[in-house]
Amino acid sequence: MKHLHFEPEADGFYGAYWESKTPSDTAMIAMLGDDPEDYMGKTCVKWLHTYGINVMSMSPGKKNYSHHNYPIERIGSAIEWLKSHGNKKIGIVGASTTATVALVAASHYHDITLTIALTPSDFVWQGFAQGNRDGCKEWPVENESIVSIGGKPVPFMPFVYKHPEYWQKIAKASKEHGDSTYSKDMFDDSEAAGLLKEEHFIPVENIGGKLVLVGAEDDSLWDTAKYIRRMDNRLKSRPHSCKYSVYLYEHGTHFVFPESVLKKALPVGADMLVNMCFSAAKKFPDECKAMRIDLDKKLTEEILDWKSNN
Repeated sequence: MKHLHFEPEADGFYGAYWESKTPSDTAMIAMLGDDPEDYMGKTCVKWLHTYGINVMSMSPGKKNYSHHNYPIERIGSAIEWLKSHGNKKIGIVGASTTATVALVAASHYHDITLTIALTPSDFVWQGFAQGNRDGCKEWPVENESIVSIGGKPVPFMPFVYKHPEYWQKIAKASKEHGDSTYSKDMFDDSEAAGLLKEEHFIPVENIGGKLVLVGAEDDSLWDTAKYIRRMDNRLKSRPHSCKYSVYLYEHGTHFVFPESVLKKALPVGADMLVNMCFSAAKKFPDECKAMRIDLDKKLTEEILDWKSNN
């Protein structure tokens, strides 16, 4: 697929722009995948193109899912580029860590009028890096948040575990639970230790347009269902201008992707992949698939409604 590539030094952000074959003045910033041009990134582009939407895929760096002091201004720069190139309506979609980043961005930039957050948290946490350090595949970055504004880390909940215990805890729990990644205890333990403060919560009441929150009760990375309920309660108790939808499923794991996204990524073997990654999917494969099919319908309705309304 033809696209334009962007670098932080020259353009102010790292990303790729994929224009829809159908002429459109609507664009989505998609933060899925380790790189804007990797397989998952392209899969998301194909998915959004089915709705006739231009796509700006973004990530912190080249094939890099590390998130520590990611400048939120990069999303602002991408928004300005999209507006200057004929896009009158702009949305954002993120999953897992990038769902949380998407919420921060949408609360900061009111040009974003559709925010889809798949398995988000309702607070900002300590930044992390991925790679290989002392035999650890991931580690917390001291004094850094997952995102920054104005060169300063956004207030964040620090993890109760430091390097190398951080990864050792995740690796041990993942093995015990039979998941590719099980980090829920780390988040729960950090919150239980009193490390989560009011200033760490995302001001979702500042988000405009339409907000869509999606999660599953059996998420093994963090308790996204609890976090989504807290956001729901926060919005109910505070003045806000956005309309919002909450889609919480009993089964779905951390992979709460629409079925069409997984089928585009893996026409054969999508169910097997999810089952391999999460023990809950092995126990409830039919329920997880039913969730993805239902979510596909709901997100299609949300996206088309946003696209068609002024």
